Parts: sequence; C-alpha cells; structure tokens
Amino acid sequence: MMTRMKTRPPASLLVVWVLTRTLLLLCVFGVVTVPGPDVTSDVSVIYHGWSDVLRTGTFPLDDVTWQYPPAAAVAILSPALLPFLEYASAFFLLAFLADAAVFFMLLYVAERQGKARRGVWVWVVGLPLLGQTVYARYDVMVTAVAVAALLAAARHPRAAGVLTAVGAMLKVWPVLLLIGTRRGRATREAWGAAALTAAGIAGVCALAMPGAFAFLTFQRDRGTEVESLGALVFHVARRFGWSGTVQLNYGSVEFLGPYVDLVSALAQGLTVLGFGWLVLWRLRARAWGSATPADAGLVAVLLFTTTSRVISPQYMVWLVGVAAVCLLFRESRMTLPVWLVLAASLVTFLEFPVWFGHVVASDTQGLLLMLVRNGLLVAATLSACHRLWRATVTEPRRAERTPLPRQATDERSVPA
Repeated sequence: MMTRMKTRPPASLLVVWVLTRTLLLLCVFGVVTVPGPDVTSDVSVIYHGWSDVLRTGTFPLDDVTWQYPPAAAVAILSPALLPFLEYASAFFLLAFLADAAVFFMLLYVAERQGKARRGVWVWVVGLPLLGQTVYARYDVMVTAVAVAALLAAARHPRAAGVLTAVGAMLKVWPVLLLIGTRRGRATREAWGAAALTAAGIAGVCALAMPGAFAFLTFQRDRGTEVESLGALVFHVARRFGWSGTVQLNYGSVEFLGPYVDLVSALAQGLTVLGFGWLVLWRLRARAWGSATPADAGLVAVLLFTTTSRVISPQYMVWLVGVAAVCLLFRESRMTLPVWLVLAASLVTFLEFPVWFGHVVASDTQGLLLMLVRNGLLVAATLSACHRLWRATVTEPRRAERTPLPRQATDERSVPA
C-alpha cells in the first residue's frame, strides 16, 4: 500500500499542468488574447511556407530565415501527421504533446527512481511563464529530445549520445549537453554514439534533399538582435543620437548600423571564452556526482544563451527544460540559478510579446525590461558557473588536502 502511494502521481502536479496547458492552448488558438504581436503567425506563415518548400524535395535554398540544421525539416513537416487539421492547429497540438512528453518523463523519473519532485514543478510552472510562444515554436520539441538525453545519461550513455545528436541536428544547442558526460567509458560511449548518429543523419539529409547545409551561410550578415545582451549598448546609444536603425533582419528584429559589427564580434568572443571555460572546467573537475551531467548542461546552455547575439524568447524553453532535470537531483547545486532562470522567463513574457513595442522603441520601459531580463540571465550564468566549479573542483581538492584524523590514520596503518 505504501509503495502504491509513493508512486502515485501527485494530484497537485497534474491539476496545475492541465490548467496551465489548457490556458496556453486557448492562447494559441485565439480564444484568449494576449497583448502584443501575434506570435502564432510564425507557424501559420513562415513554418507553413517552409513545409510547402520541403514537400517539393528540397530545403529552402533561397530563404535566409531558414537557419536550422537539416533534421529541423522533420519538425516543420510534422503537422502532416494530423492531416485532418490545418497546419497551424496540428502544429500547436504536436507542441502540446511534446510538452506532455517532458512532463511525464520528469514525473516518471521522480516517482519511480526516487528523485525530487521539485524538478517536475520547474517544468510545470516554468514553461507557462513564457506564454503562448512555447507552442508557437518548435523549440519545445527539441527540448523534449534534450531532456530525454539528460535523463538517459546516467544509465544509458549510448542512448544519451544518440538522443543528443538527434537534438543537435534539430537545433544545434543540445550538443552542449555532452560537456557534462562522466569522464571515461561513459564519455567514449556517449560521444561516439553522438558522432556516428549525427554523421548518419547529416549524410541521409544531404543525399535525400538539396541544400541540407545551406543554413550555415545564412547568418553571416546578421546584426545584433534587440533582446540580446549586446543590444543594451544600442538601446542606450539611441538616447544619445546613435544613427543606426531597428528592422526585421534574418527573421528577427535587429539593430543595424555603426558599431553593430563590433558588438556582435564581442558577443561571439564572449561565447568562445565561455566554451573555453567549459573545457578548462572539464579538465580540472575532480568529482562527478549524479547531478553533474545536468548541472554542467545547464551551465553550458546558459553560457551559450547569455552571450549570444540573438536571445529569442523561445531560447528560454531550453533553459527551463534543462533546469527541470537539474532539480530532479537533490544534490544539484543549481537551485539559485534555476530560480533566476524562472524569474527571467517571466520577464521574457513581459518583454515579448506583451510590451515588445517598448523594447523596439528603446524607451524607458523597454530598456528597464531588457536590463532586468538580461541581468537575471547574467546572474544565473555566473552563479551556475561558480557553483559547478566549487562542487566539482574546489571542494574535492580541498578534501584531498585535508589530513585524516589521527585515529583514522592509526587504524589505516594496522596490517590486515
């Protein structure tokens, strides 16, 4: 009887998940209206247009807004699985099912493997903080694959590698999760499986359809997106007569004009420095706990997101998903960074779509929103890096240097 009660899903989790997801569906189907631009138009216009091109047997070769790895075609074409619905409606329902898959994966691990329910709560509460955008982009589908990879990492490193590669061929960022793989056999199996899977998918896509890797050349002339960390420079500069412009460019609203190339280069430099820090951490790490793969994955995704010259609202979906896996583990050190990510998610919803006009105008309200949101992301990133380093480098080395108590030393010197 006690076992049954322990494994029974808590009613509160189910009720909150159902209520919040019902609200999200009502938003994307237009029953409930949210202030700001219509975020669903990307699905009904852009995604639908891409699907029409993909069905002809080629990638969108002449569309610079197509900036995704070849397996993204699967997500864009997925509404065909529900032929009785029009494209946008089918997409929203499939995004909802991906959300449900993450919820039940997290719940299963929490209940059957004795993990902490707080990780499930992070997903249940955190995702709706971003509003209807989560069902109007395919990022929730990618996040489902990434969460599955992280959950498989401890017991099935090869499966984790395969899933990570699938996620990376959908939208690149899941490859970052490999940085936290336990050194030794687990790393060899996971990284090897990931490399073989990625090569296989890339080869099939390249042979099956022209233009599988055209996306690699479509980002050369990008500016600095108005929601990014570097964009704060231009939000302030506009108040002092900066002569640049804000316009739709490569599928996002970006700053274009003097010094934009410099700020974009600096952002890319910060990304390189962040990855250099991750490599140094991996070389210096002395202890690998059960939470380390997820904690390191969150650090990697935070570094990538915060330093990027583009921080789209849907990027926060990635962070919420990885954060949820982290807090399944009671020994995770990421509690504070996760809270900061959740706070940043709420502010992200306020800046897009609710008050996006203020952000584009760089007025006082828009500037404050971007200062708060990006400040929270910077704080989360620095805190997560510090906590990961302390847990896996500083504290283990300190323990190694601490001499054993004299009694324990004497006992160890006695021959068996």
